[in-house]
Amino acid sequence: MPNQPVNVLLTGVTGFLGQAVLERLLSSTDATITTVIRPKGSQTGRARLDRLLRKPVFASWRRAVGDAEAQRIFAERTAVIEGDLSTLERIDVPVDVVVHSASTVSFDAPIDEAFANNVGGPQALYGALSASGLDPHVIHVSTCYVGGIAKGLRPETSVDHDVDWRAELQAARVARAEAEAASRTPEMLQTFIDQATAGHGKEGPKTVARASEQARVDWITARMVELGRTRARSLGWTDVYTFSKAMGERVAEQEWAGKGHRLSIVRPSIIESALRHPVPGWIDGFKVADPLIMAYAKGHLPEFPGLPDSVLDVIPVDYVVNVVLALARLGHQGPEASDAGYYQVCSGASNPLPFHRMYGEVRTFFLQHPLQDDKGHPIVVPTWRFPANNAAERSLRFKERLSALGSRIGAALPSSPLTQRWTSTLNRMERGLGSLRNYVDLYQSYTRTEMLFDDQQTRALGAKLPAGTPEDETFDVRDIDWTHYWQDVHLPAMTSLAKVHARASSARKASRSKARPLESGTDVLAVFDLEGTVLPSSLLTQYLSIMRFIRPLGQFPSELVDLVGKTNVYLKAERRDRGEFVRAFSRRYAGTRVTDIERAVDGPWGEALMRSLRPGALARIEQHRAAGHRTVLVTGSLDLLAAPLAPLFDAVIASSMDVEDGRLTGYLATPPMVDEARAQWLKDYADKHGIDLTRSHGYGDSVADVSWLRLVGRPVAVNPDLPLYRVASRQYWPIEDWKRS
Repeated sequence: MPNQPVNVLLTGVTGFLGQAVLERLLSSTDATITTVIRPKGSQTGRARLDRLLRKPVFASWRRAVGDAEAQRIFAERTAVIEGDLSTLERIDVPVDVVVHSASTVSFDAPIDEAFANNVGGPQALYGALSASGLDPHVIHVSTCYVGGIAKGLRPETSVDHDVDWRAELQAARVARAEAEAASRTPEMLQTFIDQATAGHGKEGPKTVARASEQARVDWITARMVELGRTRARSLGWTDVYTFSKAMGERVAEQEWAGKGHRLSIVRPSIIESALRHPVPGWIDGFKVADPLIMAYAKGHLPEFPGLPDSVLDVIPVDYVVNVVLALARLGHQGPEASDAGYYQVCSGASNPLPFHRMYGEVRTFFLQHPLQDDKGHPIVVPTWRFPANNAAERSLRFKERLSALGSRIGAALPSSPLTQRWTSTLNRMERGLGSLRNYVDLYQSYTRTEMLFDDQQTRALGAKLPAGTPEDETFDVRDIDWTHYWQDVHLPAMTSLAKVHARASSARKASRSKARPLESGTDVLAVFDLEGTVLPSSLLTQYLSIMRFIRPLGQFPSELVDLVGKTNVYLKAERRDRGEFVRAFSRRYAGTRVTDIERAVDGPWGEALMRSLRPGALARIEQHRAAGHRTVLVTGSLDLLAAPLAPLFDAVIASSMDVEDGRLTGYLATPPMVDEARAQWLKDYADKHGIDLTRSHGYGDSVADVSWLRLVGRPVAVNPDLPLYRVASRQYWPIEDWKRS
């Protein structure tokens, strides 16, 4: 029996690999494991660790020893150092083995985040170990891809580069402050304001301000991501992940092995689901290759720019864990303590899997076990031809330009069932192209690589395992049958996970997008917009209809000419701000006698108004009143014109206009009740009347209604304009047609 580790310090325990290492240490050794975990929100690090015991990785062990015994062992043999690894200063517990697996594994992380975790973390860890007078064997988990962009066989040795990791870490740390400063120049701030106004002007100034600030934050993030990508490529690495992991290795070499301590660097390739332990197919969420696989299975990748003979180096997670376990038991293998050992846990050299073969395995599986689309029909996966000369990239760029053109055309079209279907199709196309672009940018470096990773030292380590070592603790990649792994282990696990996610997503969407039966309650509010929602009319058509009854017929042609002449003014005001439009248009009522309007409202105009109520609106109002809900009509229209509708509602909130000598002045008495003014009114109204907004309902037709619709628990878009249709579709709000009952 090899030596057993006694006191293990484990970082990254909440991650995919860290969970598997913890399970193996608990189930196969008697070691005490101390973990470094930062609190998250109200959860302490200890609470986060305890939650892991309920995860699937521990299920087999729990069944084997019993739940009560598993809980006892877990409590007795695990401990937590609360805090962030990058701020670690001392370690006041005995440690004979360190397994450092904490890292940011995203290919497109912002450069400061990637370096803080992948470079700053190791720096703090090795500094704390030294400051505490500890001399453990450190097993530093890295990645095969630290060698950067290269061709041919990559050896198990230190990466040959002269990049100063300290300078790169310092540059990454100050990069965000520099991006922050750049984002706050007057020119950039005005750009963000213009973007926000164009997209959210109708929703109100607060919404514009929030959108402007979000645009600034998004710009900073995008800049940090792009900085990480371009800095990595400028120095010969594929992305910020491999770049920062290479810098992290150099930290370990200089700050630990360089000071006479024992260091083993474990370099996995692309880690995927377990082959044997804890159970075949175990995986904690989708990993590196899986989003690409599932996008293909869903029919989203008609082609992909990969080299068919490129080796996609995949390794089961339990093989990586077993190498870590072997090093923890067998100890440092170098002739001198300062001689770092390098172990590439990979398959490319000893059991290669060309990209075209992996594609064939995936295609075969999903032809036999297809996923289903939204209508329950089997999805037929596409055939990849692996076109040369970047034909796939050119095709993608053409489709992106076509999609952008379609979006510009769609934005100029009026809302109708046809344009709504057009918008939905474009949205799906844009999402699909966005995902495809993301996959191409992130993955093509790995699917077009011409590197192979040597694993001689890893195989030599495996040869030192004692006779009788259980098969599920070995790691000879030549034992892997790739057809068995893909057809019987990994892809079934992926499919099951995808179905769980799909069911959960569908349930969430259905619960939000499906109209639910009304619940009775006197603390529930139902708020109805007027123009375009309860009535098919707009302020313009409403004005023209009332003027037909109160203006002499001879004046009507000139009225129309004047109205047409000012159409551009009104349209510009409407695009900028709904309230500005209401104010500008209300000026047309200047000089109109109040008695003339009242006579028309009480007579044929009012009768015609009631006849024009949308059937769906009447039915919904009656349903709410029957359920005991308080019904309120809110409109930017004049209170004089909304008067006939008062008997249908518990309250009518409308604009009023100043009157002089019995005539309307054209000036509103108070700001119009639109967008955010309506949202603020709703908050105040709910507070004064004891209304539960989470159970309340809102009905609107325009993107100007979004700010207040977001406040209620059950918003509904009624015959929406295209901007509101897009919002409702993204938020899975019910979309209803009230033109019919």
